[in-house]
Amino acid sequence: MNKRSNRFLLKLSGEVLKGDGSHGISPDVCQKLAQSVKSIQDAGCELGIVIGGGNFFRGSEQPGMDRAPADNIGMLATLLNGLSLQHYFEEVGCPTRVLSALDCSKVVESYTWRGAMEHLDQGRVVIFVGGTGNPYFTTDTAAALRASEIKAAKLLKATKVDGVYSKDPVKYADAVRYDCVTYNQVLEEDLKVMDGTAFALCRSFKMPILVFHMDLLLKGTPVTLKELEVEGSLVQ
Repeated sequence: MNKRSNRFLLKLSGEVLKGDGSHGISPDVCQKLAQSVKSIQDAGCELGIVIGGGNFFRGSEQPGMDRAPADNIGMLATLLNGLSLQHYFEEVGCPTRVLSALDCSKVVESYTWRGAMEHLDQGRVVIFVGGTGNPYFTTDTAAALRASEIKAAKLLKATKVDGVYSKDPVKYADAVRYDCVTYNQVLEEDLKVMDGTAFALCRSFKMPILVFHMDLLLKGTPVTLKELEVEGSLVQ
């Protein structure tokens, strides 16, 4: 796979969009994300984004509901987030297209590989919504899949912690932070980088994963890819 050295896939949790609220979308968070995305794009980077839907609905956490319909609701929630981000991105001058793995042609474009590549080649930010289009697959898996399809140089994963740790740093004070780890080390130590399916895809396609704290994108000031690389942990 011939990767594009200036092309990246950013994975964002839907939960980040709710800001300090219990659910929904925070305009302030979206504006700050838009400023960060604009600064990364202005530096010459091409950017695809996979957004989750956890600020509205998380299919895997719905007791009493079958997983398939619950996941379908969660995938629809990602469309709300993608359309919202498109608005804020374009307000700061980032041409943006939303491509959905679910067929909602009256609202967004349906995802095709060729369409995504053409938009990226034209300098547009592409927001991928609808997950993979199938229940039981996480948006982490969608991110790994899209990163591979668009020939991204790296998958950028924004999380609640500032990198990869030996164990949960929120629960364990003695957790050790890694600046760089290998795919094999992640498996051997059972490090929680991404879910198993997503990680297997990244490993298979030799897709580097940069894990960093989402707050780096929410400062409201320009951010560079170099800053994310310095502050985060790399899996390769």
